[in-house]
Amino acid sequence: MTAATFRALHHGRPAGDPLVLPGPWDAGSARVFADAGFPALATPSAGIAASLGYEDGSTPAGEMFAAVARIVRAVSVPVSADVEGGYGLTPGELVGRLLETGAVGCNLEDSEGHSTLKDPQRQADWLAEVRAEAGDALFINARVDTFLFGTGDPADAVARARLYTAAGADCVYPLLAPTEVFPTLRAGIEGPVNMAAGPDRESVAELARLGASRITFGPGMQRYAMGATGELAARLRG
Repeated sequence: MTAATFRALHHGRPAGDPLVLPGPWDAGSARVFADAGFPALATPSAGIAASLGYEDGSTPAGEMFAAVARIVRAVSVPVSADVEGGYGLTPGELVGRLLETGAVGCNLEDSEGHSTLKDPQRQADWLAEVRAEAGDALFINARVDTFLFGTGDPADAVARARLYTAAGADCVYPLLAPTEVFPTLRAGIEGPVNMAAGPDRESVAELARLGASRITFGPGMQRYAMGATGELAARLRG
């Protein structure tokens, strides 16, 4: 699968029909989602971290890329990889490592240390370098962490999103944006907008109604699966 195939899934969709991308955390879960008929997948860094025994944000880069490669090998649909802030790699190194896994896209966040927003122009310049290194070979989903670590001002989120799309991002992802501000974001941002849903049909339907172009789930699916496993363990012990 190529980035062109993945990119095409984001465009020409009718209103209310977003691209829904389940978040596999290992090869087995990836096969489940692909066998269910989803046309593409998007890995969550937090879900993979949990599956490898790490806290979110502390997975060594080599282990993350190896996990993504196993997921890509397990399925025949396009896979995008959440690679956090790029692990301190140069744009060239980051693009090379991603392409080696077989991933056709990536999430890149604009915060560091899971606590502080990066300067938006500096982040835009870095995204432009990643785009220049990747050409059309990677779909770039630029995360906007204003609602996670910033002021929560929708105007700030829109300004960052515009900088990132101008730098070459294919899609922007205002993480944890409240649903009440989503119409403002949708009106102010050109191109695809990613929103995060809970692992249930009602959450997906609400974001589709609000105009999300693409829906992902973060670590929600991995946590849901672990919750179900915990319930099974309790029943067995009982």
